[in-house]
Amino acid sequence: MLHEGTGVADFVKAHSPSIILLDLMLPGKDGLEVCKEIRQFSNVPIMMLTAKVEEIDRLLGLELGADDYICKPYSPREVVARVKAILRRTTTMEQNSTQVIEVDEPSLKVKIKELDLDLTVVEFQLFSMLYSEPGRIFSRDQIMSQVYSDYRVVSDRTIDSHVKKLRKKIQQALPDTELIFSVYGAGYKFEPL
Repeated sequence: MLHEGTGVADFVKAHSPSIILLDLMLPGKDGLEVCKEIRQFSNVPIMMLTAKVEEIDRLLGLELGADDYICKPYSPREVVARVKAILRRTTTMEQNSTQVIEVDEPSLKVKIKELDLDLTVVEFQLFSMLYSEPGRIFSRDQIMSQVYSDYRVVSDRTIDSHVKKLRKKIQQALPDTELIFSVYGAGYKFEPL
């Protein structure tokens, strides 16, 4: 167990934990900085623990890649239950996704149930980004900076349009199934079957 933020990323790289319980108010680097740093190289589930109850702090933690957020004081039983739920969900997501969906980065191809989706480069990048971290909410700003690496100016509506087209193409392979969800006021996330 580490008691300051400066060594957490190196520890995660060296030990590959199954889940991280991350306090928001750490000395050295705070939990938000640590979460952001970990998300640059790992999809390990992260649960933020904090005394801060402000909605903006919770939203910021989730936007930076935390999977859950629990405010102090909390019961140890609730923490254990939430950890079990996150681990159960992430394990199930990984198993289910690999059986139905194939993402081939070099060829920019996505296959769902053996059906090739005819995606544009932007649609592929969008799908690949969301698919790489199931359950994580990506803001429109995060999507724009990732998908449009040439820093061209695009509006939120452009991202919404790409998501709409991508959903339509996914529907061809999986009728009546939703994989990409809107999170009101926050962005988009991928939830596997």
